[in-house]
Amino acid sequence: MEDKLVTLAIRTFKRAQMIKTVLEENGIETVIHNLNLEHPELAVGVRVRIKESDLPRALKIVEEMESAWEHEPVTGSTSTQQVLIPIDFSDQVPKATDFGFHFADNLAAEVVFLYVYFSPAFTISSNNDMSTYSISDSELLKNILTTANTEIENMTKLIHARITKGELPNIPFSFEMKEGVPEDQILDYCKKNNPALVVMGTHGRKLTNELIGSVTAEVMESCVSPVFAVPILMTMQRPDDIKRVAFLTNFDQKDLIAIDRAISLFGNESVEMYFIHASDKNVAWSEVILSGIKSYFSTHYPQIITNYDLLDTTDTPEFLNNYMANHQINVLAFNSRRRNLFARLFNPGLAYKMVLHSDTPLFVTHV
Repeated sequence: MEDKLVTLAIRTFKRAQMIKTVLEENGIETVIHNLNLEHPELAVGVRVRIKESDLPRALKIVEEMESAWEHEPVTGSTSTQQVLIPIDFSDQVPKATDFGFHFADNLAAEVVFLYVYFSPAFTISSNNDMSTYSISDSELLKNILTTANTEIENMTKLIHARITKGELPNIPFSFEMKEGVPEDQILDYCKKNNPALVVMGTHGRKLTNELIGSVTAEVMESCVSPVFAVPILMTMQRPDDIKRVAFLTNFDQKDLIAIDRAISLFGNESVEMYFIHASDKNVAWSEVILSGIKSYFSTHYPQIITNYDLLDTTDTPEFLNNYMANHQINVLAFNSRRRNLFARLFNPGLAYKMVLHSDTPLFVTHV
């Protein structure tokens, strides 16, 4: 059957030429079509076209190029692939550690634990005026760091013991400590070091009971790296226990890149993928698109068992929880657009809602 050409992107002539050069260096035949053949540099936009069979590889290459255009390189970033595990020394840390180490082993990466501490000054006074006890900033900081270093030392010994017993893969790991607001420091670390994956626990310690107090939800809404959230009530012990992954899709082209990341992370031979689209309108059109997605995945991922569902509803946590329970889904994955704080505060996204209302592990990307 003839391998037809498809439009990969519409860009300025200069950007299109750069994309064409890189794709052809990777063995992908590329054609540029534009409306101004005599003066292509004056065209507002030109089409970058490739063979349909090259689409998965080309999408990832172009995504990497455009990510580099969007963000200037940061000096001091590491060239070693990392799995980042933010920790607060809560009961959630062991599960995040287990999954983080096994994912790092699959990705040929090292593990970095990040502990963020906050050191406010405070004063303790009695009810009378005769005595006031205060702790200075320096003394408080010393106490916090001493406690944290003790926790890190104990955790290091425990991990080495588990590696010796064969309970964890024998891969390099290290600890970093930073002062500040946890979600801000985690996001800043990811922007500078671009870890391959962030593994975080949910329902960890909170300073407040407010909605905005969930560090994991904040990171999932804004992180440049994929995030895997580990609920405290999860029964799975390691990635091999993941048998069914549901991907919530909006039929966006960028979903293909996010789906590829999910398949790369979870897609062993025994994993089933459920592609679900939740909508309360345009059902007929959704079925047409879904038919195309079925054809795409049967061609490009023939080894993966796939299932497809159109849900006649909006993306409410309750409905999704019921769907995942009925189909015994182990992980819910989706692509989420990064939004500013104002939008997240007054209209929490799906990542926020699911972190706070679900005990199913979440895998969220931002493509």
